[in-house]
Amino acid sequence: MTQQKVKLGILLPTRGLLMAEKKPEDADSILAMAEAVEEAGLDSVWVGDSLIAKPRLEPITILAAVAARTQRVRLGTAVLLGALRHPVLLAHAVGTLDLIARGRTVLAVGVGGAFNEDQRREWLAAGVKPSQRARRLEELVEVLRGLSGGEKVSFDGRHFQLDSVVMEPNAGNRGGVPILLACHLRANQEAQFKRVARLGDGFISISESPDGFYQIAQKVKGYAQEAGRDFEAMESAFYMTVNLNKSEGVANEEADRYLIKYYGMNIWREIWGPFGRPEQVVHSIKEYAEAGAKTVIVRFASFDQQGQLDTFLSEVVPAL
Repeated sequence: MTQQKVKLGILLPTRGLLMAEKKPEDADSILAMAEAVEEAGLDSVWVGDSLIAKPRLEPITILAAVAARTQRVRLGTAVLLGALRHPVLLAHAVGTLDLIARGRTVLAVGVGGAFNEDQRREWLAAGVKPSQRARRLEELVEVLRGLSGGEKVSFDGRHFQLDSVVMEPNAGNRGGVPILLACHLRANQEAQFKRVARLGDGFISISESPDGFYQIAQKVKGYAQEAGRDFEAMESAFYMTVNLNKSEGVANEEADRYLIKYYGMNIWREIWGPFGRPEQVVHSIKEYAEAGAKTVIVRFASFDQQGQLDTFLSEVVPAL
């Protein structure tokens, strides 16, 4: 089994599957990819989340299928738009997933965006005002943590009210399902770092430079210490988007096409990557590990997901 100083995870292409020209008949390619990741000895597999803005497979459902086909890899969301959901219903689904997975579930959750019309329509379609998503997420995490931990939860919030609710199945035997909270330096919001210190088991970030990731880690560490929490026990994860090809030109061209189809535009052009040779990806992963990332989650910006995974496992992983 491969050993790494940094834990490696792979994002399963649950959106990429629906981006194909031909409508998929099943999700076998997703499950096979998860099995390959486990067989290679990597730490985890992850799935993204969106309802209608960026259509993909429903995250908890597909992770339950992955759980039934694997034995060891951790199963995560990167990231779950928790505020789209009711915490009691989410706790029920997550508790069921974690039972199937035998305690391998980890939830990375984020406030989510409302930067364009498609994103705003997504929140409204779920009956959520976009302006309320941050506070709603905080309440959801508080409720979910209690229910997932097997507690009897009473809660009187702005968005959710519960009276002595207990949820089964749950992960109470291990203190609940771990929850990571998304942080972005460019958002310039101190509340997100305080949120991790108060509510999270760690944090996840995307589209930051190694120095930016280090700054996030230091901010979380400071607030965690103020709250009397052990920062070293927290998980720190970075979500990286790569395209592996010996030709940087080919890698950049395909990544650009993929990301435009994925998002409708290639946002954060200069922050994605690296796109190019495997040794560039090796170097970048090491930089983020040195900046404090304990887990690096890799997404392939490519229409050939299996080919990218094969290259990653044969040429990147052995060099770490």
